[in-house]
Amino acid sequence: MRKIHFHLVDVFTNQAFGGNQLAVFEDGRGLATETMQAIAREINFSETTFVLPPDDPNNHYRVRIFTPSVEMPVAGHPTIGTAFVLAHTRMIDTSGQRSALRLEEQAGVIPVLVELHEGAPTMITMQQSLPTFGPRFNNVPLIADMLSLNAEEIESAYPLEVVSCGVPFLFVPLRSLVALQRCKLRLDVWERALRDFAAPHVFVFARGTVTAEGTVHSRMFAPALGIIEDPATGAASGPLGCYLVKHKLVSDNPARIVSEQGFEIARPSLIRVEIERMGSEITRVSVGGQCVAIGEGDLYV
Repeated sequence: MRKIHFHLVDVFTNQAFGGNQLAVFEDGRGLATETMQAIAREINFSETTFVLPPDDPNNHYRVRIFTPSVEMPVAGHPTIGTAFVLAHTRMIDTSGQRSALRLEEQAGVIPVLVELHEGAPTMITMQQSLPTFGPRFNNVPLIADMLSLNAEEIESAYPLEVVSCGVPFLFVPLRSLVALQRCKLRLDVWERALRDFAAPHVFVFARGTVTAEGTVHSRMFAPALGIIEDPATGAASGPLGCYLVKHKLVSDNPARIVSEQGFEIARPSLIRVEIERMGSEITRVSVGGQCVAIGEGDLYV
């Protein structure tokens, strides 16, 4: 029987027991894919990661990401949290004020910047792929029914649109924070509406906020990944910023956005998004946040 070490991290928060939980196994060598998936199912967080040597020596590490049910090609909070653990455990150089990493994931090489203070990681930012937009979902009453809302509570001035920076999400703008706080996913309607759609993961947002620094308030439902509601979704937050920029809901360049997420499930998270553009063309997408180490241990396989 082999003993493998793991770290527990709360991602996109500066307080323990907030943000999105992540388990990071610092040495995944020798583990079969089926074993990694079984471990992720046992841990039962929204994601679990395994650190491996890089395929290309010009990169720092390879990272494999698993939900309880599937392996992900790329994901935000697992990338941010894994980079935090690499710095926290000194698996990367922490002697300066920042450390630039290149992490290999299934979708490609992800640039990550770790900001440091006296050797400790204080802010981690990942660069995401440039966005693709579409298709749109035109059956507003069906989506409203899926969210246990009235159709009038969905913002009609903006589209229900798929945006992807590596993982596609359907973005649903609501008219009010109250409606967003009240919405509840109906799995039976989701099965009919989105199971076979181009983006089965639903990202719902409103421009009302509950914190002084928030730009938007958000919720994300991903039953196709075994996640009913996610506390903080980095892979959706870059596309959220792109949606806001495309539809002129934010105007600065670069646009700096703070997405509040997880408040309705007692895991408050703040996700920082920056979108750069040249004219109407988006040229850079980055997502970042803070992390808190909350524990470590060993698992026997």
